[in-house]
Amino acid sequence: MNKVQNNRAWWLVLPMFVLVAFSAIIPLMTVVNYSVQDIFDQNTAYFVGIEWYQEVLRDTRLHDSLLRQFTFSFSVLLIEIPLGIAVALTMPKKGWQSSLCLILLALPLLIPWNVVGTIWQIFGRADIGLFGWALNAIGVDYNYTANTVDAWLTVLLMDVWHWTPLVALLCYSGLRAIPDAYYQAAQIDRASSWAIFRHIQLPRLKSVLVLAVLLRFMDSFMIYTEPFVLTGGGPGNATTFLSQTLTQMAIGQFDLGPAAAFSLVYFLIVLLVSWLFFTTISHMEKDKSDG
Repeated sequence: MNKVQNNRAWWLVLPMFVLVAFSAIIPLMTVVNYSVQDIFDQNTAYFVGIEWYQEVLRDTRLHDSLLRQFTFSFSVLLIEIPLGIAVALTMPKKGWQSSLCLILLALPLLIPWNVVGTIWQIFGRADIGLFGWALNAIGVDYNYTANTVDAWLTVLLMDVWHWTPLVALLCYSGLRAIPDAYYQAAQIDRASSWAIFRHIQLPRLKSVLVLAVLLRFMDSFMIYTEPFVLTGGGPGNATTFLSQTLTQMAIGQFDLGPAAAFSLVYFLIVLLVSWLFFTTISHMEKDKSDG
């Protein structure tokens, strides 16, 4: 006897679709509309087609910001993913020590982004900040307000401090989900710590690591508040990433058409690279499981 499928439960999802349409799709269509028009005032606009897209793709500011952005995002991934795994592996599994570690790890994640920038702005100063003073005391000529390398490394260190706990917490949850039977079997076989990590822990962490890589890439690729508060994008354009370049174009110069085209190109880059990450990692997992 065939059961009659009741689809009335989908009506419960309808409010969510309406909310998404109002908060995401409608603003996105508005940006698409702006990207193909030359807007002079509230009532005057002319259709220009793909002219703004051509101008944006030839803009050297976009090229420079894109290079800085990719360099920063991949540096973040190369540091935070291994570091987060290492922190998770060293955390206690049970007891009050485990709870204390979880609380301490979560603290940086609770701090607002603009406050993080302010903390490191003070922390890195040589006159009143402990970090800047300590580096200068040991003979390192450190000044993130004047030296481009110092500024870039300070922004990178700030992001590592702020977001490595997220990776560590994700990895810790993945490690806790591994059944004890695996560790007991490894103990019987007298497997080394490296063998346990390579053959038991790392394979079980892959799904968590995919999530961590995607979250950290997307968030680092859209970074704005922290470097803006810390360095203002300087010195020069050393820490001017894509989001700040877009803000300067839209708000500082009020070029709504080019800014709309820029934002759509920005969105497509994030979407494309995230899809490539996900597809590549998924294929790697599939090939390993087939082998």
